[in-house]
Amino acid sequence: FPSFFVLVLLINLKNLVCSTVKHSFSGIFTASTGTSNLPEVVAVALVNNIEASYCDSKIEKAIPKQDWMENLRDGEPEYWKEYAQDCAVNRLFFEEQFHILKRRLNQTTSVHILQKVIGCEWDDETETSHGYQHYGFDGEDFLVFDLKTLTWIATKPQAVITKHYWDRQKTTNDLWKYYLTQVCVDWLKKHLKYGRISLMRTDLPSVSLLQKTPSSQVTCHATGFYPDRADLFWRKDGEELHEDVDKGEILPNHDGTFQMSVDLKISSITPEDWKKYDCVFQLSGVKDDIITKLDKSASRITGISLTWAAERVEVRLRWKNATTKMMLCLFFSAKCLPCCE
Repeated sequence: FPSFFVLVLLINLKNLVCSTVKHSFSGIFTASTGTSNLPEVVAVALVNNIEASYCDSKIEKAIPKQDWMENLRDGEPEYWKEYAQDCAVNRLFFEEQFHILKRRLNQTTSVHILQKVIGCEWDDETETSHGYQHYGFDGEDFLVFDLKTLTWIATKPQAVITKHYWDRQKTTNDLWKYYLTQVCVDWLKKHLKYGRISLMRTDLPSVSLLQKTPSSQVTCHATGFYPDRADLFWRKDGEELHEDVDKGEILPNHDGTFQMSVDLKISSITPEDWKKYDCVFQLSGVKDDIITKLDKSASRITGISLTWAAERVEVRLRWKNATTKMMLCLFFSAKCLPCCE
């Protein structure tokens, strides 16, 4: 990997407390073929986009990924047994779907990936909720479940045959409705009971400006924030910029926090105009913004290299599909750095 140059001092502000309103519970299933180094099926449960548990086709059991999930496992063994069984059953069901889909699409050779995201959001003030379930194949949207009509929406021509077949499975679709509107919300509340202190916290990020070469774009990178309801943008003379900027998605870190980045093209910016630009980070529930000035005269140049460690891998990813990014970050317990290309 190429090294980067740090242009400003890191800002470290952490561990302020505030409450949130909306919560989410989701399961992400990934099945792959032609990748000998990965389990055929990987399943991850997320609470408020934080990895709560993990299982795959090799270990065949659910593993808690947070301290409070261990408390849930030990405090409610019957619920955990049901939880682990659900992971195993859904994994087998998803694996069978994958093989059927490959045959239907005549894609039985080479590398292929099927992904499924299923879950719900719940507002603890209004008590309203909504569920969702969608599939992706080889990094592209494929099928989406319409909870109102209990039918499937094909987002690719290749998905139409599967859509018609699944639409006819009335009993199965009724069960999906029950899961998305009742079971999922009950599970979310159960997780919040044990994880509320951790899940309701607020962490402010470290913000830095990164540049590959003196003439390349400048990346404003914020990492270590929680929750993931955040925004990051460039301003000029106090006005948000919408041109010559490229905003990345919010990605998970290995420690339960998040990161994001936004690039600024500087080819048309004169040195004397640098001081007119700044990068602004905003976090839901926090009044004050974190503002980082684009000030060349105050910067210092330091090389940053990427290293492997036993339990911490830093990788740089540019994938088209945000769910794929999240799955790779979670699978490798990764802290993803932004690409400055």
